[in-house]
Amino acid sequence: MREIYCRLFFSGLFISSKYMTDETMATNWTSTTLRVRYAETDQMGVVYYANYLVWFEIGRTDFCLQHGFAYRDMEQEGGLYIMVAEARCRYKAPARYDDEIVVRTRLTGIRRRVLIFGYEVYKQRNDELIAEGETVHVITDRDGRPRTLPEKYRELLLARPKPAASG
Repeated sequence: MREIYCRLFFSGLFISSKYMTDETMATNWTSTTLRVRYAETDQMGVVYYANYLVWFEIGRTDFCLQHGFAYRDMEQEGGLYIMVAEARCRYKAPARYDDEIVVRTRLTGIRRRVLIFGYEVYKQRNDELIAEGETVHVITDRDGRPRTLPEKYRELLLARPKPAASG
């Protein structure tokens, strides 16, 4: 894995979002509702910090579904992967066991080989912002070599989201 990151860095693709200029924009937010599980909390009953990155991934997966494709299909059909190259999270207030939270996700930047997603995490009960973050992704093949995002996925990512299926 380290070899892949080094290759991305030296090929000029390891780009922080603050340098994203080709198409920096913000798509509409998608929302994913979750309930904090006991296993996600620490000894003080507060959500352990690393779980927010897991919630970002859940939000990103739902973002893709609400934009008309399953990330799994992109892997299986196209042999393409959205590799995380950078992640950040700013914690503003604690979440606790059994809180219902909403993870809001949107695409904030897109280039031929790079995607940037933004996230906001709220307590559903009072709409309190508890965390915000961002992930930077490089499109790669199975061997970790950078690839160009196919136009099909680019168009889907930039389209208006479809409402989430109620379940």
